[in-house]
Amino acid sequence: MSEAIDTPEAIAPGDRVAEGGRDLLAKFRPLIEEREALLATGVRDPFSIVMTQVKSPTLAVIQGRDTILLGTYNYMGMTFDSDVIAAGKQAFDQFGSGTTGSRVLNGTYHPHKDCEEALKEFYGADHAIVFSTGYQANLGVISTLAGKGDYIILDADSHASIYDGCWLGNAEIVRFRHNSVEDLDKRLGRLPREAGKLVVLEGVYSMFGDVAPLPEMVAVARKHKAMILCDEAHGMGFFGANGRGVYEEMGVEDDIDFVIGTFSKSVGTVGGFCVSNHPDFEVLRLVCRPYIFTASLPPSVVATAATSIRKLMHAGDKRAHLWKNSRRLHAGLRELGFTIATATAQSAIIAVMLPDQQRAVALWQALLEGGVYVNLARPPATPAGTYLLRCSLCAEHSDEQVGEILAIFAAAGRAVGAI
Repeated sequence: MSEAIDTPEAIAPGDRVAEGGRDLLAKFRPLIEEREALLATGVRDPFSIVMTQVKSPTLAVIQGRDTILLGTYNYMGMTFDSDVIAAGKQAFDQFGSGTTGSRVLNGTYHPHKDCEEALKEFYGADHAIVFSTGYQANLGVISTLAGKGDYIILDADSHASIYDGCWLGNAEIVRFRHNSVEDLDKRLGRLPREAGKLVVLEGVYSMFGDVAPLPEMVAVARKHKAMILCDEAHGMGFFGANGRGVYEEMGVEDDIDFVIGTFSKSVGTVGGFCVSNHPDFEVLRLVCRPYIFTASLPPSVVATAATSIRKLMHAGDKRAHLWKNSRRLHAGLRELGFTIATATAQSAIIAVMLPDQQRAVALWQALLEGGVYVNLARPPATPAGTYLLRCSLCAEHSDEQVGEILAIFAAAGRAVGAI
């Protein structure tokens, strides 16, 4: 008879670290304790919301009640567009549920190429490449363009995917103060003249909803012989005459070398992309690791994206209504006494600033109980000590819904002492 042995199930997870070894999750203990203390006060977890039913781009069922969605990036309301849904269903039936392969091997189907053609049409660009997510688009393009010995000059408030692209490529990172043209100029001037330099900008910065002074920054970057990449994740769809983004609105289309974007916001599905007029752009398909070594998007996803992108080319009325919504909500919240991150409505993002996490969570929960869902943002997604509720408007929000949102904000703000 064999001897009985201890099974792994009999060992507590915390005891599996060898004597003298280090628990690799221990570094997160302060965050765990902070979260536990917050939830012990009786508030809901702001980061575990489940939508049991989504009725439209602006309405979902949360905890059994209809809730206005003011915390999605569904800026143009394309998720329930009948043509977009039909295109996805047709591709699903024709090509199946997925590709099970990389774009450079078996993972390119006709819908992938059609989606890239739609992007070229939308942006008036010579080249387009589709990634599996917007995060991977930044990760892949930035790390491939700038490597060891090169310099990436980026706004200090840049998105995490931009920072991660810098680290993956092992380039030298140079930060400049948020939206400071003067600081950008100064830091570029300190770099070796002949070094490879990539200036990374964002049309709309997602935390505060403010836009970059692109004409002035582009002029500085060109003065120092740097290439320019602009992330238009939050600008695509409603900035510019054709909806291309802030860089179109500000008239610097001919000066931007690479434009990064995502399908998970105005386009209404998932995926990322880069467009460019650089003559050698297509080489990225052979050297960009996050493009080569990941499975491609399901055909149904890129088919919905292509249909949505082509419809966004002719969405002038939607753009106008979205701007109307943004200006009305921004002005209404300021009149109620809330502190807003920007003096005027600069985008579809309205950031309501709170003095601390407790007040922010209290207001977030009061809004949810009143029938409005917004995003709670805290460090490290925001600068240290900054807590805010990020409202993201949609072109499908009706005038009545915006009025209801303002009424619920007024009641919730007074109830928790935020106004």
